[in-house]
Amino acid sequence: MKIWTSHIELIAAIASGILIVIAYILEVQSIEVLSVITYLSAFLIGGYAKAKYGIKKTIENRKPNVELLMVLAAIGASIIGYWTEGAILIFIFSLSGALETYTMNKSSKEVSALMEIQPEEAWLFKNGTTTRVPVSSLQPGDALVVKPGELISADGKLLKGHTVVDESTISGESVPVSKDAADELFASTVNLSGAITMEVTKPNTESLVQKIIDLVQSAQSEKPPSQQFVERFEGHYVNVVLVVFGLLLFLPHYLFNWEWDTTFYRAILFLVVASPCALVASIMPATLAAISNGAKSGIVFKGGVHLGNLGEVSAIAFDKTGTITRGRPIVTDFTLREDVDADKLMGKIAGIESQSNHPLAKAITEFIKEKGIVPLTNLQITDVPGNGLESVIDGEEIKIGKPDFVNLEEAEAFQGGLLNRLANEGKTVTFVRDGKGIAAAISLKDTVRDNAKSTIQDLQKAGIYCIMLTGDNQKTAKAIAEESGMDAYVGSCMPGDKVEELKKLTQRYQYVAMIGDGINDAPALAIATTGIAMGEGTDVALETADIILMKNDLSRISYSIRLARKMQKIIKQNIFFSVGMIIFLLILNFMQAITIPLGVIGHEGSTLLVILNGLRMLNRNI
Repeated sequence: MKIWTSHIELIAAIASGILIVIAYILEVQSIEVLSVITYLSAFLIGGYAKAKYGIKKTIENRKPNVELLMVLAAIGASIIGYWTEGAILIFIFSLSGALETYTMNKSSKEVSALMEIQPEEAWLFKNGTTTRVPVSSLQPGDALVVKPGELISADGKLLKGHTVVDESTISGESVPVSKDAADELFASTVNLSGAITMEVTKPNTESLVQKIIDLVQSAQSEKPPSQQFVERFEGHYVNVVLVVFGLLLFLPHYLFNWEWDTTFYRAILFLVVASPCALVASIMPATLAAISNGAKSGIVFKGGVHLGNLGEVSAIAFDKTGTITRGRPIVTDFTLREDVDADKLMGKIAGIESQSNHPLAKAITEFIKEKGIVPLTNLQITDVPGNGLESVIDGEEIKIGKPDFVNLEEAEAFQGGLLNRLANEGKTVTFVRDGKGIAAAISLKDTVRDNAKSTIQDLQKAGIYCIMLTGDNQKTAKAIAEESGMDAYVGSCMPGDKVEELKKLTQRYQYVAMIGDGINDAPALAIATTGIAMGEGTDVALETADIILMKNDLSRISYSIRLARKMQKIIKQNIFFSVGMIIFLLILNFMQAITIPLGVIGHEGSTLLVILNGLRMLNRNI
C-alpha cells in the first residue's frame, strides 16, 4: 500500500508538471481560458494530496500546518495573476512530498522483505506422520520436518543430524552456518542441505525474526527529540507566519509607501519563502535512512533517539565473555609428563570427558578428537561437582579436574610451576593424574574474537575510551584486556559492581555505552546511555539493550558509531542550510530583490536538497 502511495504521488507530481508546461504554452499563444483551465488542473492534480492532508490535520489538531501554508501561497499567487508561479509551487511541493514518501518506504524496505518471507505453514511431525499446519498453531515442544531448500518455520533446536543454514535474513551474513544436534535454528532462515527434524522452542510471536520486525517498526515510528522539537516549533512558527502575513498585506503600503500590487506580491512571496518545509524535512528522512542502513548491516536500532545518543558516546564499557571473547573455551596448551604415551592417555581423557556436558570437558574432547584419537568407551565415571571427574581404567585411577582436586602441591610443582605461568596468561588449567602422579596439564582459554583488537583500535582512534568489566579474576581480566588493547579493565565485577562502574563513567564522560550479552549485563545495559547487546545474547539482554548487533560482529560497533555521527552531521547540515535559506530569502524579499519564481525555486529546492542529503544515509560505505 505504501509503495503504491509513493507511486501515485510521484505520478501526480509529474502530471502536474506536464500540465504546467502545456498551460504556459497556451498562455504564450494567448489562449487565456484554456490556459487557466489547464493551470487549475495542474493545481488540483498536484496539490490535492497535500491540500487534503493539510486541511485534515488542521481540523484534527486545531492549528495550521506547513501544507496549509503552501496551499494558501499557491492560491494567493494565482489570485494576483501569477498562475505559473503558483502552479510551479504546487508542482515542486508535491514532488518533494513524493520524494519524502519514497524515503519513508525505502527505510522500511528491509522490514517488508522480512515480513514477506515469513513462512505461513510448517510440516508438523506427530505420531510418525507429517502434516501441513499453519505456523500460528505451533507450540513449544512440537517437532517439525524441514526439507532441503525450505524456510525454517519457527525458532527451535536441531534434534538430530547435520545441516547448513542460510541465516542472512536475520544476521546479514552471507556465509551459511553449519548446524549440528542441539544447535539453535531461527524462523525465516533457509535449510540448505539435508532434511532435518527440529523442536519448536518459541511460539511464532516470540521468534527472533518477529522481534527484529517489531523492533525496527517501533524504531521507525519513534521520533528523536530533535524531530519532536522541530514539530513543536513548527506549530508555533506557522501561527507566527500567518500573523505576519496578515500584517504584510497592508502595513508596508502605509509604512514604506509600497504600491498595493507590490504589497500583496511581497506578502504572498513571504508566505512561500517563510514556510519551514526544509526544516521539517531535515531530520526524519535522515534518521529513517540510518535505521534502514543499520538493518541491512545487521544492526537493529530500537529508535532514532538511540542513534542520536550513540553519536555522542565518548566511552564504551565491554563485557568479556561472549562479547570480547567468543564465549566458549578452546584448548591452547597440552603438556604431558615425559614418560606418558600421549595417544593412550588422550584416549582415556576423551573417554572420561565425553560423558560430561561441562564446557571445558567438551572443549577437551573436541581437541582430542580433532587429532584423530578415538575416545575409550563404556567407562564408569564419577562426577565430583565443582571439582572434576574420576574413573578407574584397567585398575588405575584417573582424575581430571582442578589443581586441588588432583593434588594441589603436585599440580603447582608440575613442569617447574607451569600452573602459575599459564594462570598469568589468563588461562584455566585442568590437570590429569594417574597412578604415578600428574600426567598432563591442559590449559584452556576463552579466546578473544578475531576482530576485537582492531575494533578497539578503531574506537580509540575515534576518541572513545574503552574499558572491560568482567566477573573473571584479575589475572584473566588483565590478560584479555592486554590482548584486546583495552584502555582499562575491572575484574571480579558482579552485576551490581558493573552498574557502579557505569555510574562513575557517566559522571566522567556523560555519554557512555555498555555492550554485553548475558543476564548479568542487563542492569548495566539499562543504566548506560546506550545499551548494546550481542545477537547471540540472552533474551533479557536483547530486551534491555537499545541496539542489537545481529551478527555478533564487534566491528559493527565502530560502524554503528560512524553511522550515528554521520547522521548527526547530515542533520546539522540540513538544519543550518534550511534555516539559513529561509533567512536569506526573507531578506531578499524585503529588499524586493527576488521574484515569486525564484522564491519558489529557492524554498522548494532547499526542501528537495535536505531530503536528498538525508538519503545519503542509505550508503553503506561510511
